[in-house]
Amino acid sequence: MQRAMTLRSSVLVAALTAGSIVLAATPASSVAGGTAAGTAHAYTAEITVGDHDRGCSGTLVDAEWLLTAASCFAEDPAAGTAVPAGVPRQRTTAVIGRADLTGTQGAERRIVELVPRTDRDVVLARLNRPVTAVTPIALATTAPTAGEELAFAGYGRTQDEWAPLKLHTGTYTVDSADGTTAAVTGKDGAAACAGDSGGPVVRSSGGTATLAALVSRSFQGGCFGTDETVTATGGVAARVDDLTSWVESQTGKARITDFNGDGVEDIAIGDPKATVGGHVAAGLVRIVHGGGKGTAEINQDLDWVPGGAEDGDWFGESLATVDYNEDGYTDLVVGIPAEDVGSEGNAGFVDVLYGGSGGLGTGTQKYTHLEQGVGSGAIAGSASEAGDRMGHSVAAGTTAAGEPWLLIGVPGEALGAVKAAGMAFYVRGGTSVSLHQDKPGVPGGVEADDAFGSSVTGDAHHLAVGVPGEAIGTNKESGAVALFGHTLDAQGMPTVVGGLDQDTESVSGAAEPGDEFGASVAMADYRVSGASQDRASVLVIGSPGEDLTVDGSDRVDAGRAILVRIDASGTWTYLRSLNSGTNDDDVTGTAETGDRFAETVAVVNTAPRQVGSTGTMRIAVGAPGEAIGTVAGAGAVTTFSPFGAAGAADRWLEAGDGDGIPVSPGTGHHLGRSLHFTSTHLYVGMPYGPSAHGALYALPISNVTAGGVIAPVTAYEPGTGGLPANGARFGWAAR
Repeated sequence: MQRAMTLRSSVLVAALTAGSIVLAATPASSVAGGTAAGTAHAYTAEITVGDHDRGCSGTLVDAEWLLTAASCFAEDPAAGTAVPAGVPRQRTTAVIGRADLTGTQGAERRIVELVPRTDRDVVLARLNRPVTAVTPIALATTAPTAGEELAFAGYGRTQDEWAPLKLHTGTYTVDSADGTTAAVTGKDGAAACAGDSGGPVVRSSGGTATLAALVSRSFQGGCFGTDETVTATGGVAARVDDLTSWVESQTGKARITDFNGDGVEDIAIGDPKATVGGHVAAGLVRIVHGGGKGTAEINQDLDWVPGGAEDGDWFGESLATVDYNEDGYTDLVVGIPAEDVGSEGNAGFVDVLYGGSGGLGTGTQKYTHLEQGVGSGAIAGSASEAGDRMGHSVAAGTTAAGEPWLLIGVPGEALGAVKAAGMAFYVRGGTSVSLHQDKPGVPGGVEADDAFGSSVTGDAHHLAVGVPGEAIGTNKESGAVALFGHTLDAQGMPTVVGGLDQDTESVSGAAEPGDEFGASVAMADYRVSGASQDRASVLVIGSPGEDLTVDGSDRVDAGRAILVRIDASGTWTYLRSLNSGTNDDDVTGTAETGDRFAETVAVVNTAPRQVGSTGTMRIAVGAPGEAIGTVAGAGAVTTFSPFGAAGAADRWLEAGDGDGIPVSPGTGHHLGRSLHFTSTHLYVGMPYGPSAHGALYALPISNVTAGGVIAPVTAYEPGTGGLPANGARFGWAAR
């Protein structure tokens, strides 16, 4: 009777142990007739799942992404290749561009996100940092055809080795192809073995290699550990030649806030005046997990959060997010500027709270505590003093190389005997440096009440620090902004790009007392037309104390914002001014006394890989003092495009106007007191209404885009949606 042959997933038996790797030190020479790869196929990755529990191969198709086999991450590949989106269940690492694993060339990375296909054995795997030393391979554009020969590569078993240390290759002949797979047979006895899953199957034409498929399943004839009676070298490859648009759409997405790593966007909402354990205004942060996965409360009475709840701490007054420990879970940066440190009132500190599979605080690493006089670098060399307000503002992100950074404002810091001159801490790579106006090249002079660091922002390329108390000439509290780049100078400080104020020649307007230029700042990187990468930045600077003359009448504290572009060279260019309109322009609304337009600002690039355009980038400007009819301080928000005239693509948002904020304007509700953009929503805070608790509204991007369709809005309010019915400034901050 003829013995049936089983076509097996080649990852099924790719079990690795530390011991087996040591024992298999002999260089790989063949896979049932294959050959060592040498320097070819540098885009191939060796993937290790868990503590050497499983091994497979992958293919670099983007600086930050691999394509590999979904079966590599499946619980039981024999039962199916379905894997959940999000952070891999086990720690997973990848080595890219290292044909000999005993060497040091190429790059080592951690896989931090999976985006699976549901129709074939394929998954996109995001790396914690981009790979710059290896060129990704482009996807083929036509399907494999019968009789065609394709090269394949992988780090799987060979004919005589369990865990070889060299990349090896072989040749497939295509037997047939259907919509998602290709049947293949190894040429000259070559076969894909356990551990080769996800490796590239490559077409070469005219000296150019393109990725046609991935190794998926194999009979594994001749592979180490396979029954000697099995000699078949056939297999199945998962086609990828038709996945270019899918790959580009996934790799081009902006990152989301995802504290529990399930691939669904979460939101953190600050309520710094909330009572915790009987302590008034101790403050808390509420987490709403996407996908209906519940809510969580974060406060200082939790045993894994530093400090303890006390009256007036205002925990969560400022928030930022970043994957600080690069494990795939979003981490929350919490500023507690009113925290007393010892006997020093309002000295403040900052905590980075780490995400995990169950949300914040559920992983092995719980937090990183940042407090003056503790830790390393400039933060350790400073001392907590009364009124420093460390964490009054916080920003976080990654550099173009993928390295996480923090920027922490300390606007009350005294420099020598100069009170409240202010400074900021730049934290990166396990240490920190201070930024202030007594540093070489930093614009402005050290003066009392400058409040350097009142606002901070940054992106992958640049940083901005607001100095709203800066006196320009004799104009007190006129304000200024200092600009930096992430490249470090000889002193280890971010390179000074420059500075600007309203007396800077190219900036419209003039420095006047009380303008508060720089009270708010927001930045997003983008790609300019003709450039290959996103090395430019759009900076929005708010000046809420600006007085405007409208129709011959002086409107005190009407407020305005300006736009600045910072190029890759560090050159900045003034673009235009944004403010509520007059009776004879096309900007919606009218500038009025007390509007405080631009007290808050936000900007987003929804498609960071594309050339920046009206369709991909939006600016939001809050005017929390705006009167709606006779309702004083109701608040409003206006959205703009960074491109074209201010009124060409603006949109006005107020409570009850049909754009989705489902309440009527209320006196002193101050809609727009906080703003936060994601690639899908604009989050608008109303911490003084509609109830005593406050509220936050998530408006889809279409709702805040001129001509966009009005889609349903998500309202977050204590007492609804699983949120406890308590709080005092819910929506003060959101990330």
